[in-house]
Amino acid sequence: MAERLVIVSDMWGSKRGLWITSYLGYLQQYFDITYHDSQQLANLDVKVHTTENIHRAFVEGGIDTAVAHLMKKETQPAHYLGFSTGGTIAWKAGLLGLPIKSLYTVSSTRIRAEENRPDCKTTVLFGDHDVYRPKGDWYKKLNLESELFEGFGHDMYTDEKIISKVCLDLLKSVTQKPKKLHKIKVA
Repeated sequence: MAERLVIVSDMWGSKRGLWITSYLGYLQQYFDITYHDSQQLANLDVKVHTTENIHRAFVEGGIDTAVAHLMKKETQPAHYLGFSTGGTIAWKAGLLGLPIKSLYTVSSTRIRAEENRPDCKTTVLFGDHDVYRPKGDWYKKLNLESELFEGFGHDMYTDEKIISKVCLDLLKSVTQKPKKLHKIKVA
């Protein structure tokens, strides 16, 4: 039976999410995938869809609403992949007890304010040109490894190179079995 993978979109959800089909194309044969549109989880009602208006709506209560809805919808353990705001939503839900096997976030800039991390294997990926990425001491404080991609900014998750990297990382994490140590008798 395939492992469950829950994908939580960036703040644009399906409105600007053609790139998500690349992830689905790579991953659907290996995972049982559930996709959540962050705007729908947050019940956003933004009249004018600008970056500033959507961002404000998430910061002013949308993230908390999305976390609550995600926790109601997802009760079984799963792997999580979150993009930007979606990664923040999954992170915060993990802190509140969402059953997460692993969390992979890409460009989730709002997590830089977090002082704790979910109790699961966590991968945090940023572009080195993302001005809102966490600083080096944040990684040390949360016991996370820093992985920065040179030449990429915030929307790096829409680039085919990053899509391939993220998908390969996820596939390796569930297809590679831990190596068993064999005991050898020495006579």
